[in-house]
Amino acid sequence: MHRTLTTCLLILLFGISTAPRRASAQPHTVLGIEGSRFTINGEPTFLLGISYYGALGAPREIWTEDLQEIKRLGFNWIRIWANWAAFDQKAYAVDEEGHPWEPGMAKLREIVGWCDTQGMIVDITLSRGNGVTGPRRLQSLDAHLRAVRSLVEHLKDYRNWYLDLSNERNIQDSRFTSIEDLVVLRREVRSLDSSRLVTASHAGDIPPDMLREYVMRVGLDFIAPHRPRNAKSAQQTEAKTREYLDTLQKIGKIVPVHYQEPFRRDFSSWQPSAKDFIADLEAAFRGGAAGWCFHIGDCRAAADGRPRRSFDLRDGPLFAQLDSEEKTVLRLITKFSAETVLKK
Repeated sequence: MHRTLTTCLLILLFGISTAPRRASAQPHTVLGIEGSRFTINGEPTFLLGISYYGALGAPREIWTEDLQEIKRLGFNWIRIWANWAAFDQKAYAVDEEGHPWEPGMAKLREIVGWCDTQGMIVDITLSRGNGVTGPRRLQSLDAHLRAVRSLVEHLKDYRNWYLDLSNERNIQDSRFTSIEDLVVLRREVRSLDSSRLVTASHAGDIPPDMLREYVMRVGLDFIAPHRPRNAKSAQQTEAKTREYLDTLQKIGKIVPVHYQEPFRRDFSSWQPSAKDFIADLEAAFRGGAAGWCFHIGDCRAAADGRPRRSFDLRDGPLFAQLDSEEKTVLRLITKFSAETVLKK
């Protein structure tokens, strides 16, 4: 009897200390929506973010260093891909058929958990792929549904992340995800986690008829247009944002306008300057957008894609891969964050 009691006590003591810990029943950071704004813990907040696509391929010492610096610089959200495979990386939490891949899923849980304690939001994006971001994947609706289920079920306890169902889903290549598929995917998320915020990003400006499809038929919680990448883009952002909000008002459903993936350097022959980035951010803010991202990726003109920046963090910390103009952008963004009341 004594031995049995002692054994039970040891199991309790060591079992509690070694069992995998779940997220707290009371998360630190809760993302919500109030009209055309995002909220963090109930306060309307402008989401100021940065691309961190290849996070799941980064060694722990790199992503922890990067996230601390991201937080210090004044950013309050990051964008991670859940099935990133560019440059032969295994930077994914779900495989090509949507099944969870535990090394990546465990890292994603850890990153989302860290951000939860820091008041930061995580964009988790799925893609069907086009060769640039890795091999084609999630090519069937069943596979795509499995990926959605895997993410929602593994991360359900955290309230500081949203899901992009399909990156640039309107492009007519292997990335394409039909409106009919989006309806099914959105319904699946709602059945698993009714309060999880969901979008599906769109390449280019969104036409009014597609805007209606997104918010009324699919039921997206916010729109994520990836605006054109050219020298005139920043000059158009404020007016385009107001146009979106006016159209949504006419449709009868106001949702946030989130600039999740604007222009970036080394994408084409046009190299945006620091002034272009800040002009775009300020225009988005003035126009009533709910969020904006400092987008950084690989060098498309280089045979090996270097510097790959957020696209490949095996090469080193994110900020060590930025060019001088991007470092100037960071200084200006930090100044904007410090001087602008992001909670409004």
